[in-house]
Amino acid sequence: MRVALAILLLCLPLAVLAQGTGSDLFRAMDTNGDGRISEAEYVAYMSQGFYRLDRNHDGVLEQDELPGGRGKPITLKEWQDNLRREFHKLDRNHDGYLSPQELAQPPR
Repeated sequence: MRVALAILLLCLPLAVLAQGTGSDLFRAMDTNGDGRISEAEYVAYMSQGFYRLDRNHDGVLEQDELPGGRGKPITLKEWQDNLRREFHKLDRNHDGYLSPQELAQPPR
């Protein structure tokens, strides 16, 4: 289940890109408008998926809230830790920020 969730997390940016342009996604994530996305901005934006799935708002995605209704429960902290790992994979130049080009590339 953790592998499936990791794949889901890795594919979320691509799914959002498919719904709009890459620049739309970048602008939505870049909440302070500085032209780059910090880890905090990335985690905050991408955590919206967790909040949508967490129907009872208890901070844990239970089995019935998970895609497919199977797997181990995952906490918000675990979800966000996965997002932080994803952020660092995307941050290819290791400057602590994502550029539009880094955001558009699949993580390694």
